[in-house]
Amino acid sequence: MRLTTKGRLAVVAMIDVALHHKAGPIALGVISRRQSISISYLEQMFSDLRRHDLVASTRGPGGGYTLGRGSEEITVADILFAVNGPPPETRRVAGGKKAAPTQAERCTTPELWDSLNRNVVEFLDSITLRKLADDQLALGVPPLDREPARKAELVARRPVKPTRPNAPNSVFELSKFGRLA
Repeated sequence: MRLTTKGRLAVVAMIDVALHHKAGPIALGVISRRQSISISYLEQMFSDLRRHDLVASTRGPGGGYTLGRGSEEITVADILFAVNGPPPETRRVAGGKKAAPTQAERCTTPELWDSLNRNVVEFLDSITLRKLADDQLALGVPPLDREPARKAELVARRPVKPTRPNAPNSVFELSKFGRLA
């Protein structure tokens, strides 16, 4: 089992999707803003997650990603395997033969590393996405029904007060403007 930054960020992104699943499909841009993960990195991760049926995608306006299965059925081990690949002992080369052992596998205590790997996989397989999402809720992270409006959108929604022009807007108005002054 490889514990990588990509795996850690995939777990964070999946928790985000689980927390906000009631809002419908979540765009990668929204996850990117909330979690400070680049969109291109999210695209790579979500491609792997979709291939393993952990998320489902919806195209078009209002599209994005939803969970492919219930959050209680998805484990941390599932997410890590999806983005990092299978553990080293199950890796095969072309032709079905076992891959050449890595430096760690060549050491004099392979049983120790195999046991450690099995225990790590068992532990991560016991933690569901639902439990992680519930832990976030218990810490006070509020699920959002929809993405909060940005400041620019709020400014655009403010009503504009009509103002009386203090200059003429045509040649005909020029003559009227001169008489009033």
